[in-house]
Amino acid sequence: MVKTEELHVPTRGNNHVVDITAEVARAVARSGVRDGTVTIFHIGSTAGLTTTEFEPGLAEHDLEAAFERIAPADGHYVHEQTWHDDNGHSHVRASLLGPSLSVPFVEGHLMLGTWQQIILVDFDTHARKRTVICQIIGK
Repeated sequence: MVKTEELHVPTRGNNHVVDITAEVARAVARSGVRDGTVTIFHIGSTAGLTTTEFEPGLAEHDLEAAFERIAPADGHYVHEQTWHDDNGHSHVRASLLGPSLSVPFVEGHLMLGTWQQIILVDFDTHARKRTVICQIIGK
């Protein structure tokens, strides 16, 4: 069985980290699928998905600091010259993090660690409403 659901996630941009674990778990529960895998995919090229421990030090500081070292906001990006915008670093950061991940579930329960949450990181330079697809496959 395959079920697909959209999540709509409001964000503030500028490295805003949003814990979407509960929304993904609710999508799995609504699907009626008991055992399988949920693939979570962000539509767009300036945000990404991963898992981590969602706590303020990591979510509000450490991740942002790491991405700033890798792809600085004030760096030189040809993308910005091409499109006359300010989000070249957003595209690079999102490409490094990636747009999707898969999480297995058993008896309707996401198989995440005690301190592991599913997060969306919005790297763009302004607030957005992000669309995340949950495709649930199983029996």
